[in-house]
Amino acid sequence: MFKHILVICVGNICRSPSAEFLFRQKLKHCDIQIHSAGLKAMVGHPMDDNAMRMLEARGIDAATHRARQLEPGMLREADLVLAMEREHLSAASRLAPEASGKLFLLDKWRDASDIPDPYRRSPQVFEHVHAMIERGVDSWLNYL
Repeated sequence: MFKHILVICVGNICRSPSAEFLFRQKLKHCDIQIHSAGLKAMVGHPMDDNAMRMLEARGIDAATHRARQLEPGMLREADLVLAMEREHLSAASRLAPEASGKLFLLDKWRDASDIPDPYRRSPQVFEHVHAMIERGVDSWLNYL
């Protein structure tokens, strides 16, 4: 059983925190810690307004989120690391090679597609990406 899940993307203000908070909502009755971080995090920044609105529409308050920089220790401590893109998997593997066996795409159980970065894009792009993230999160629930 996974006790600590880490979700990663680049800035840690759109995709990975969206997945983090969706997982938290869907796993609120489980003893699983879920966190997120970014490969080039906008450290200390809150979630992007569009990403936050997508969560608010589902009754999720993510106002407490602040972006964190991914560090090797985070990868080592996590039982499962989920990334938005293949490039993120490669970067995380270079950062902590010993964590390679627990690195997977968020979309692994669906199309194994990269989930594109919606940052500075239209609200419609955010809606599309959020739907992809939600499907990815839902697809992992059977394995947690």
